[in-house]
Amino acid sequence: MTLTASPTHTAAVARLGHALSDSTRASILLALREEPAYPSDLAEQLGVSRQLLSNHLACLRGCGLVESIQDGRRSRYQLADPHLVPALDALLQVVLVVEPDCCDGEGCTC
Repeated sequence: MTLTASPTHTAAVARLGHALSDSTRASILLALREEPAYPSDLAEQLGVSRQLLSNHLACLRGCGLVESIQDGRRSRYQLADPHLVPALDALLQVVLVVEPDCCDGEGCTC
């Protein structure tokens, strides 16, 4: 069954696309599909500073993709919607053929 895409659906896919356009944000989403995590643990797991991780988590919260859950004096992060787990799993199955001269970083012309 194929759903008809409403403007709300289109906006949600665009937010997901924005989140996935950065490798750190994509790594955060993929890590959180396994289980909720504390920012300090995520920063260590991904090898980034806590400040950088905090900035990316703020972006992902703003996109509505993750949520913060208070756990005493700490906050734990998890995916905001359980549908994201199978969606991210499906994206891991996608194989892309990339033209080597097309997508070479910031000057991408694709």
